[in-house]
Amino acid sequence: MEFGKAFTYVFEDKDWLKKIGIAALVSLIPLIGQLIVMGWSLEVTRRVIQNDPNPLPDWADFGGHTVRGLKSFVIGLVYALPIILLGACQGLIPVLGGNGGDDTMNTIILVVTVCFSCVIFIYAILLALVLPAVYGKFAATDELGAAFRFGQVFGLVRAAPSAYLIVVLATLVTGIVAGLGIILCFIGVFLTLVYAMAVNGHFYGQAYNQATAAKEMQASTSY
Repeated sequence: MEFGKAFTYVFEDKDWLKKIGIAALVSLIPLIGQLIVMGWSLEVTRRVIQNDPNPLPDWADFGGHTVRGLKSFVIGLVYALPIILLGACQGLIPVLGGNGGDDTMNTIILVVTVCFSCVIFIYAILLALVLPAVYGKFAATDELGAAFRFGQVFGLVRAAPSAYLIVVLATLVTGIVAGLGIILCFIGVFLTLVYAMAVNGHFYGQAYNQATAAKEMQASTSY
């Protein structure tokens, strides 16, 4: 994994300021702006997977970025459904348990609530690890169904767990970078946000390439 490359490749593009600037403006579109930018960042992932020397895409294919972004929303929603459902159930527990002063019931409610919180926390960690592989698989094939080939997706993570752990770490770093935009006032938030998404897209592609290479090596040594 080229950790530094993911953060610097943007500035190697002679039109980087124009591309990032347009992305920041697009992100201001109500409701779907950031989804479109997500689609644009997954184009970065696709280009990295294909070893394109110019991984930062322009905005000529606005429609393609939009469709890809909407598909990524569907993917993320489906994978997040367990958290959504568990959270909803957790919120209903006190209601179903009533508001009485029964100490036993209150203890049961507390224990069950803590259990739900633990399960949600564990699933959230797994999701952070798996979702980059999901998006990598989707970007590589441009097929919505590919994101739900669970065996293949989990196979990528098993093949290169260290690569996906690096992606999780990198996502935390880019989250900090995105937050730095507050210092630059309103527009700065959007500039750093889209830059962070472009960096994440590069990491997704790198991890996918490393995982597929590891799988190929495992397959060749098994014969």
